Amino acid sequence: MSERHIPVLLDEVIAALAPQAGERMIDGTFGAGGYSRAILATAGVHVLGIDRDPSAIAAGEALGLAHLTIRSGVYSDMEALADAAGFAPANGIVLDIGVSSMQIDDAARGFSFQKDGPLDMRMSSDGPSAADVVNRGSEGLIADILFHYGEERRARAIAKAIVAQRKDKKFEQTSDLVAAVVSVLGRGRPDQIHPATRTFQALRIFVNDELGELARGLAAAERLLAPEGRLAVVTFHSLEDRIVKRFLAARCGRQAGPSRHMPQLPSATPSFSQLEKGVVSASDEELARNPRARSAKLRAARRTHAPAHKADALDFNVPAVSSEEWSR
Repeated sequence: MSERHIPVLLDEVIAALAPQAGERMIDGTFGAGGYSRAILATAGVHVLGIDRDPSAIAAGEALGLAHLTIRSGVYSDMEALADAAGFAPANGIVLDIGVSSMQIDDAARGFSFQKDGPLDMRMSSDGPSAADVVNRGSEGLIADILFHYGEERRARAIAKAIVAQRKDKKFEQTSDLVAAVVSVLGRGRPDQIHPATRTFQALRIFVNDELGELARGLAAAERLLAPEGRLAVVTFHSLEDRIVKRFLAARCGRQAGPSRHMPQLPSATPSFSQLEKGVVSASDEELARNPRARSAKLRAARRTHAPAHKADALDFNVPAVSSEEWSR
């Protein structure tokens, strides 16, 4: 599995985490363990790897690495998982947000429009699948998912096509969904992104509650990190990066996009200090080795001695999709 996955911005992430002997680090999105193994290269460091994907957990346990502890779960629960495993407080936390190369490459998981397989997209392999959403969700819900989570401009037209198509045949395969999208957007030019890209991204984010998980995970990391502890977060699209950027701006004592027309309210003592100026992207050398790194962005910060702030939805600005009817 590790041979199919190249961790992005690896050198930059390790530089931000700066692991030292005797420290406890948490890899909240373990995947193939690329970051964990690089951290463990520093003698005397202990790593807790967390992942919701059963296949990643099994592969991680099979590695049999000294000083590596593997736990199944979502990284938003890292406080409880770390406490139970003896990793609280932590000296460093890394989060690699989104879908992994292994999940994309496995047609049976249904994450990719490039390989036909079951329309699934669940990272944990339980709960409602993407097929459940497009077969049972209302036209309005599907349109909202595509617009807010995929930033798809033709969201309503695609949702209408999905609802019309499922009257004749339920969606079962990824190719079924691709056909519905192509019926609205066409096949596109070879030099453009595939027309189904935004639709697949949006459904995957909704099925796995990825943006809500990111917001809760950032707040958990703030509470779990020891003073001087380091946080490194790698994102792959603008929705994720905006959440991380806004969170760190607030926690570092800045306002993300402050308005000169609004009063400047007093803020709590900064709980983080920024490690890098702005965002770090992949070098030309890395892009030549790993084209999947082209959209990767790293933001990193160091925990101060100030208490953790109270989590506020305004700190994250997560796009809202009402799933009340879905939950019923």
